[in-house]
Amino acid sequence: MSILSQIKVLELILGLAFFLFGMHVMSSNLEKMAGGKLEYMLKKMTSNPFVSLMLGAAITIAVQSSSATTVMLVGLVNSGIMQFSQTLHIIFGSNIGTTLTSWILSLSSLSSDNFFVMMLKPKNFSPIVALIGVILLMAGKTDKKKSIGTIMVGFAVLMYGMEFMSGSVRGLADVPEFGELMLKFQNPLLGVLVGTLFTALIQSSAASVGVLQALALTGLVNYNVAIPIIMGQNIGTCVTAMISGVGANANAKRVAAIHLSLNVIGTVVLLSLYSGARAVFDFALGDMAIDAFGIAVVHTIFNVAITVLLMPFGKWILKLVTVLVPDDKKSVVEQPIVQLDDRLLRSPSIAINECDNYTVEMCTLAHKTLDLAMDMLTNYDEKKVELILSNEDKLDRYEDNLGTYLVKLSGQALSREDSQRISKMLHTIGDFERLGDHAVNLLKTAQEMHAKNITFSEQGTRELKILSGAIREILDMTNTAYTNNDVVIAGRVEPLEQVIDGLGSKIRDNHIARLQEGSCTIEMGFILSDTLNNYERISDHCSNIAVAIIEVVHNTFDTHQYLNEIKHNSEEFNEVYDEFAVRFAL
Repeated sequence: MSILSQIKVLELILGLAFFLFGMHVMSSNLEKMAGGKLEYMLKKMTSNPFVSLMLGAAITIAVQSSSATTVMLVGLVNSGIMQFSQTLHIIFGSNIGTTLTSWILSLSSLSSDNFFVMMLKPKNFSPIVALIGVILLMAGKTDKKKSIGTIMVGFAVLMYGMEFMSGSVRGLADVPEFGELMLKFQNPLLGVLVGTLFTALIQSSAASVGVLQALALTGLVNYNVAIPIIMGQNIGTCVTAMISGVGANANAKRVAAIHLSLNVIGTVVLLSLYSGARAVFDFALGDMAIDAFGIAVVHTIFNVAITVLLMPFGKWILKLVTVLVPDDKKSVVEQPIVQLDDRLLRSPSIAINECDNYTVEMCTLAHKTLDLAMDMLTNYDEKKVELILSNEDKLDRYEDNLGTYLVKLSGQALSREDSQRISKMLHTIGDFERLGDHAVNLLKTAQEMHAKNITFSEQGTRELKILSGAIREILDMTNTAYTNNDVVIAGRVEPLEQVIDGLGSKIRDNHIARLQEGSCTIEMGFILSDTLNNYERISDHCSNIAVAIIEVVHNTFDTHQYLNEIKHNSEEFNEVYDEFAVRFAL
């Protein structure tokens, strides 16, 4: 190989590196901008296969990678969020959605004397896109504008990578060895193998198709060579999903198997039909040189044909992959209460939404457990003891699992909104766990009272009933505020917390007075003190949760500053405080 040829190979590698980098920058920022919309789309999945097909195509266009879509599905199925059977038509759609990139790349082969037509050529409009992107990156004040700028710069880098690849192969038409190599690729099996291996190596069918489109500029690539290679590229892109399935459960592995099976079966059937047609009719199209547009057309026809051919046999394909990937035979072990897969870290917005769902479950469980524990103080029921202890153990595991996963998530490339949501969850899961601890403390108090057969005095019972009502109210508001992300309700929590603190002080003073009168005992004083302490800590944790809900909007999480401001400078706070003070007066 001559020095000039070696330099051309280096230029091809440089162009491929630019292409892959631009694709990565684009896809990661597109997904970041999509945020929770991706999960919303997946959650709205229906039994209608055509709706699922369209959603699969839309998601793949959004993230610019069918492999990324399939890996996302592997993670969702492994976490139990989706059933593997739901992913079939999404994968059909992802195969169609991934063809968009080849159409965009095909614009590089445009040729015309018309200025406006030539401005459609990526080489000509990419500098403008890059300039706008840089301006947005430098001057944009919002995270969304900066992400758009990054996407535009990534697109420009991608298109110039394509230009580098195209420029590096233009001279290959005069290289005899390249012509001989193209003749060898007339063997369709060799073409499929090369397309599969090259795409598997770079793990991007878009880049692989881009390289083929660049090679087509030499005029030495014909349809007989390109068609098998394109089919092989579709098989090679499945490698990423197959790798992601390692260590996953059987259903998650079946998602990757679906992706592979569709493309392998489609290749076998369509390549057989094409080869048979060539042998019978010997049509001239096969020997014609293919261009970038032709490759985009073939790529699209192949993926659409697979969908049309195999969609009617969806149930049989699901049965096939169930046989290919049998159920796990390992002994059943205790699963973490938060079943979120590390594969979803590649799709942070989806992982954050699922963490949010688990945190809401944690909030509701803490509320339910405290309700049970408070009932035990006045209506002791041995049957509820185990449930309270079990719930508290669940809350501990929620905190451990969620905390670990959220820390991993916080290290990913996130939008400002997603970062705030993670901060809110990290600030609140500890409070939810502590609410469970206080439920157990109240249970122990109830058990002591039941064992010793003692009760509060009539006045003490009346006062605790009022305080308990205030505690139930603050728990209800906290649960509603967190579940619905309601800032207005969250703003009513702190005034009630101040009322509860005042009620606790008054009840202590009244108890001391009863002790001096001899109408109450020291022993009941200890039990009352424990109960009041737990009630006050419960209201404190509710306050912390409410402040986190409010402060996520300001991205500060400075609890002390916020509380000082609203207590001393807010007429609304005083009005709500007075409302609760009257309602829960002793």
